[in-house]
Parts: sequence; C-alpha cells; structure tokens
Amino acid sequence: MPTRTALLAGASGLVGGHLLARLLADPRYDRVTALVRRPLDREHPRLDVRIVDFATLTADEVPAVDDVYCALGTTIRKAGSQTAFRAVDHDATLAVADRAHGAGARRIALCSSVGADPASRNFYLRVKGDVERDIIALGYDSTLLFRPSLLLGERTEQRTAERLAARLGPVFGPLCAGPLRPYRPVAAGRLAAAMVNALATAEPGTRALTYEDIVLASEAR
Repeated sequence: MPTRTALLAGASGLVGGHLLARLLADPRYDRVTALVRRPLDREHPRLDVRIVDFATLTADEVPAVDDVYCALGTTIRKAGSQTAFRAVDHDATLAVADRAHGAGARRIALCSSVGADPASRNFYLRVKGDVERDIIALGYDSTLLFRPSLLLGERTEQRTAERLAARLGPVFGPLCAGPLRPYRPVAAGRLAAAMVNALATAEPGTRALTYEDIVLASEAR
C-alpha cells in the first residue's frame, strides 16, 4: 500500500487530539507533522512536532505533505475579542492551508461549522464561511468542509454550549429531525474518524459534510 504524509494543525484541541490519534494509527500515513503553539505531551516514531507562531508562519516551517487536516479554533470569549478570534479561526487556518498547498499538498479537510456562510449576520458563522471560501480559492484538488454542530467530548477548557449539549444530547438529539438534523451534536471522535476516512477516498472538487455525512463517513471501512 502506498503511504502518504499528513499535516495537522490544531493537535492540542478536542477534534485535533482525536485526529492525531487516528492519523498515527492509520497505516496509510508514514509521517504526521503536527503544527502546534506549544509542545505536545505525545511521542511517536512517525510524529514530527513543529512549534510555530501561526501569525508569522513561513513556507520553511511547513514540509511537503500529501494531506492537510485543519482543526484550529477558539472562542471569542477565550480569544478576548472578535479580531483575535478571526486571527485564529480564519487567518491562522488560511495560513496553514496556503503554505501547505504551496509545499505540494493536494487534499485538505477543514473542521468548520454548520451554518458557515460569508454572508451570515452571525459573526462566528461569517468567519467560518470566510475561511471556507478562501481555502476553496487556493485550488486544492480535493477540499472537504466538515460542518458539525455542537461537539461532544472532554476539553481542557469548558465551553458552556458544549457542556449543555453533553447533558441534553440524549433528549435534544432526537428532536433534531428533518431540516434540523444537521444541528445534532456529534462526538469529536466520530468527527475525527469521518475526516480521516472521507479524505482517504475524496474525489476531486469541493464537498461540504454535515451531520448525516459525518456519521456515514465515520463508519466507513
């Protein structure tokens, strides 16, 4: 089986942590490069950890890879302002995608959000839509936009909405039927599995995946 190389941005986060575990366990990848702001508490013979400043990321800091997984993200509350939030969720994410594409990457999987839209009145969703649009414009052969709703899983920091989703998920989830189905909460581990599985078989072009697509991709063999 021909092996590939992967680049992961956001390995210290909820989804990124699950992605890192998945990628290191996947025999299709012989090297996984993780771009992080601070050291990871993880060692593996196929793991290449690079500590970078995403605000000043240069082409020299990004190796040649086949596939890119972007799971960078914060909250306006944690970032401290809308400007600081955009610097992470848009600027840093786009910088990674741009440098990786310049280094030869041809497939990318982005963790975005349900409702992402550059024309949205909601600032968060507008930023998510902006970064989707700008990554598409880079011209990757295959671009997968994952649009989960609330994420379930243990974070190092608490997010109120996701904490409530974990408690109310068994009740709230089944109520999200029909047109509301894309808004069902999804486990971060399931999302990570979907991102890896879907990118492995991605066809040329751009595809947006919401709840139902994520569930199906996570169960693919």
